[in-house]
Amino acid sequence: MNEDGDQSPRKTPSPGSDVDAVLDPALLDRMTDAFFAVDEEWRFTYLNESGREVIREAAEGSIADDLIGVNIWEAIPDIVGTVFHERYREAMRTQEPVEFDEYYGPLDTWFEVRAYPSESGLSVFFRDVTAERQHLNELEEREETLRAITEAIADSDRSFEERVSRLLEVGSEMLDTKYGTLSRIRDDRYVFEVVYAPDDSVAAGDEVDLSTTNCERVVVTEESLVLNDTSEDDELADRAGNADWGISCYLGAPVRVNGSVYGTFCFYDLEPRTEPFAEWQVTIVELMAEWVSSALERQVVEEDLRRQNDRLEEFAAIVSHDLRNPLAIAKGQAELAAEECDNEHLEKARRAHDRMDRIVTDVLTMAQTGTAVEDPEPVDLTEVATEAWSSVDTAEATLDASEAPTVTADMGRLLQLLENLFRNAVEHGGADVHVVVESIPGGFAVADDGPGVPPEDREDAFEHGFSSRDDGTGFGLSIVRTIAEAHGWTVSLTESASGGARFEFIDAN
Repeated sequence: MNEDGDQSPRKTPSPGSDVDAVLDPALLDRMTDAFFAVDEEWRFTYLNESGREVIREAAEGSIADDLIGVNIWEAIPDIVGTVFHERYREAMRTQEPVEFDEYYGPLDTWFEVRAYPSESGLSVFFRDVTAERQHLNELEEREETLRAITEAIADSDRSFEERVSRLLEVGSEMLDTKYGTLSRIRDDRYVFEVVYAPDDSVAAGDEVDLSTTNCERVVVTEESLVLNDTSEDDELADRAGNADWGISCYLGAPVRVNGSVYGTFCFYDLEPRTEPFAEWQVTIVELMAEWVSSALERQVVEEDLRRQNDRLEEFAAIVSHDLRNPLAIAKGQAELAAEECDNEHLEKARRAHDRMDRIVTDVLTMAQTGTAVEDPEPVDLTEVATEAWSSVDTAEATLDASEAPTVTADMGRLLQLLENLFRNAVEHGGADVHVVVESIPGGFAVADDGPGVPPEDREDAFEHGFSSRDDGTGFGLSIVRTIAEAHGWTVSLTESASGGARFEFIDAN
């Protein structure tokens, strides 16, 4: 080690030099690195204190106290044929330095070695890097574990249960435990939902009393539990899970759904730990439990959405049949009555019937457009805009869609979106309003030259029930936003160049 603390030699012995002429023995003895030198006959000519300790530990049988003059291959016969033997001889043969890391089994140690040859022998610097190697191996193991976890979570082709099973397998390999389970707590019962096990002693669907398990403490405390040896916990040692089933070590984390403990994600084995569970291992188990919690919460949300959709479909059927039929009868009767007598009350009834019919139509549209578009395809927006325009009562209004782009969409829903925008433009912009459908970066825009929407009302304009007209349904722009979001588009309401309303749709996919 030089005066700056560098562990490399101050000078590299060159061919024909002698180590004692280049390196100060007093300096070598102060080095933390081990060092020895041999002559061309492989006899020790010098060892510093660290080198002497390692060589004596590796040597077999009785050797001279100072080792000087002893042949290295005779002193340490186990080294012959190893990488150390081959690389030292290579350095002497080629007269080129060699550097390498190698494991030496008899000492259960990894060494970092630098060997510098000369015509008169070989100078070797080496140090114990076992701790560094172990740390590197741990990092590699963590990386591999995290990669396996990520792959399992991201595998959308697998069901939730299959992904959890894979996580339990990865966790068991990481922890060197034989068993891994996802459980659910129902009242005082512990239900095995997903199981990773080497035998059929436990299977998904099995139930036991919660009080017999270590998991009860996890449920009560809502915290992870780490037991390297269950017999050392006086409270848990006598529980059936430990005393009767033979569980000797345990690591479990709580699984929470909507703020409450759903169950546990845990690992156990029938032998106590020789090495304690590492902190990083506990952290990874907790992370896996967090993902399971999130996935279960998504399942709950999806189930709620399915129930809501079922109710919505039922409601839509009621609206479509039970309301529309009597509404049609009422409209027909009012029209017949109007033919027999001219009465302003009948005209008001006709307008009310028309508004009710539009509300029913809009409600049904809302019910049908709430889900994501699954199979969009390229659509010529000019053609769709022209078709939508023809289906709306546009009076003397005009449309210019000559600069409209091709978009990826569900044609039927896009038609509904444009019909609502055109109807909105005519209702608010007047009978002679001019509407433009044009391309913009990332999407398209629909603008008119009507009075526009005040800035303070633009955000609320998309909400259900919002309308600036007494006879408006308040659903039109809400339907527009719902259809846009189903396509993965963002929609914003701004001001057109002429001061009217401008709706911009940007593909966020």
